[in-house]
Parts: sequence; structure tokens; C-alpha cells
Amino acid sequence: MSTKTTIYLDHNATTPMAPQVIEVMTQALRDGWGNPSSNHPWGRAAKAFIDTARQQVAELLHCEPDEVVFTGGGTEANNLAIHGITRAHPHQTHLIYSNVEHPAVQEPMADLVARGHRQTVIGVNATGQVSANEVLSAIRPATALISIMLANNETGALQPLADIANGAGDVWVHTDAAQAVGKVHVNVNKLGVDLLSVAGHKLYGPKGVGALFVRRGTPLDPVIRGASHEGGLRPGTENVAAIAGLGAACALAIQNVHARQQLGARTRRLLEGLRQKVPGLRLHGPETERLPNTLNVGFPNVSGSALLGSVPHLAAGTGSACHEGQTTGSVVLRAMGLSEAQSLEAVRLSLGHENTDAQIDTAICDLSAAWLALQLAA
Repeated sequence: MSTKTTIYLDHNATTPMAPQVIEVMTQALRDGWGNPSSNHPWGRAAKAFIDTARQQVAELLHCEPDEVVFTGGGTEANNLAIHGITRAHPHQTHLIYSNVEHPAVQEPMADLVARGHRQTVIGVNATGQVSANEVLSAIRPATALISIMLANNETGALQPLADIANGAGDVWVHTDAAQAVGKVHVNVNKLGVDLLSVAGHKLYGPKGVGALFVRRGTPLDPVIRGASHEGGLRPGTENVAAIAGLGAACALAIQNVHARQQLGARTRRLLEGLRQKVPGLRLHGPETERLPNTLNVGFPNVSGSALLGSVPHLAAGTGSACHEGQTTGSVVLRAMGLSEAQSLEAVRLSLGHENTDAQIDTAICDLSAAWLALQLAA
């Protein structure tokens, strides 16, 4: 497939690895091939890559290096947080989470409920945000864990995590921050959370690697049993190159403050341009309290899938799902109160650092022209 003319606006699905990340991973593959647990030059060389990466992740999250546990991705980090807390607290059998969480949170929760846990699922308002007061009001004496994502993957809506964590008392608080880390400033101490999940491929790092911040003093049982790697929480010989790549991606994110500002400006340019050319365009999510790179918009009376199919050189997502030939709208958008028809009109446009003003202007023209053509053909 030729990508010379393709405009990639699907960065919430995954990001291309940054050149600096590829360079560090190549070095790790060449020079860090030893077993990091071995006490000889090859093992120590491998361990040095991991130690550097742990420090880089910690610097991005504003935590201590020994509070960073490397995992096989964001999904595994979420599972370790959820199952790890509940295993450590077998008599605390109540869970709280929102109805717009990623499946990597909803499915572990559903598994626990099937095994006898109880749950309170918090709904969201029309902009896709939970009420901190409603979350805190759901706490019971038996509550083991609150898990609320920091930013929604479909709408970019930011959640009031600091208010939730500050009011949670002795209840442990976890956040799936896979979409937020690298896009907004994330400080675990200001958020006040006990556990926070990171996914490497969402911030220009490699796939198949992630991290879980575990605040000191948070009791957590391992989900996978084995040796004492990662403080005993994630046994198995470490994937040195992937971990080094995650560290390099985190180091880049620290440096990219100006790039994130440009990202926000280009996202606003895209929204304003589409609003001018598509009467009745709907923004799904908050005007301001959302990720600087994310737009979820509804094109009136036109299927989002059909719209993107008419613009094959533009890569984006819809959030809808197809089951046995039947397309259903986004669960997240339905939770926000949109009708099935409205949810099927949605398109998610998520920008990245490599997008240019010229690409944004092209996307505005091509999406609006395709929408008009589909309107006329209806």
C-alpha cells in the first residue's frame, strides 16, 4: 500500500514509532540481548536499558522508578491493577467503574462479577464525563477499587480523576491512562491515584509493552505466577528492546510540550473548518475538557463508515462495530445519550505530531465534499 498521499488521523488507535524510539530499540537489540537477571557484562548491559527506561517512565509520570512495573501492554496493566487489588483484598467485593471504560477495564470487571463480586457502573453526562460526586457516593464499606479512565479513547473526554481520588478515602483508585499519557501532562501525585496504566504504542512507542504505576504501599497480588521479575508482580524475562522503546517514547513526550500545543491548535483548526463547511456538524464530547488531539464529530444524515469509505486516502475511525453483517453504533456515544442513528454518523479524527496544516486543510475539504456528495446521492 502506498502511503505517500494518505493522511493518518487515527492516532488514538496507534501511533507510528518515533525514529528516536526505533534507534534506541535497535541499540537494545544489538547490545542488550543478555538476560537482565544475569550478573555478568551481557546481563548488566541489558539491565542498564531497563533501568534507564524505568527512570524515563517515572520522570514522565512524576513518580519514583520503583513504582513503575513493566507489562506486556496497557491491557495487561489494567488486568494487573484490577485483579491484583481484588486478590489482595478478597473480602472487599465491590467495584466501581464507568460505562465508557475501554474493554480492557470492562472485561476484567465483568469476569470478577461473574465470580461473585458486586459492581456499581457509573453513567456519563451528554459530554461523556462522570460526576465525581456520583462516583464517591457509590462507595460502600466493601468497595475494593474505583477504576475511571483519565481520557476516553473515542471522544477524548477528560475525567475528574483528582476529585475522585482525593475524595475516595481508603478505597484504591486506578485509572486507565493509555490515551492520556503523552497527550496531556500526567502527574500521578496531582491526580492522587494509586494505580495508572500506560500503553507504549499510544505515545510513539512499540506495541506489546506497557507499564503500571503502583504507588508505594499499594497492596497488589500478581496475576501471573513465576519468578521475581518486576518486584514479583510481572514474572518472565523482560522484553528489553520493547521496554527501552517505551522509555525512549516517554523521554520524547517530556520534550514535546510545544508539539502538544501545536497539536491542539491543529485540532481546533480541523473542528472550525468542518463546522464552516458542514452545517449541523455535532461535536461529541466536551468543547475544552478533552484530549488536544481528538475530535469525535457527527456528520448529519450520513454514515460515518460510508463517509470514510468515500475518502480512502484518509485514515480515521468510527467507533461503530459490525456483528454478523449488522452495524451498531458506538457504545460510548450511546452512553452519552445519542440515538443509534446519530452514533452511526460519528467519525473519530485523532491527530498526531506529524500532521501538518496542509493535511488538516485537505481533510476539511475532502470530508466536507464527501459528505455533500453522499447527501445529494441519498
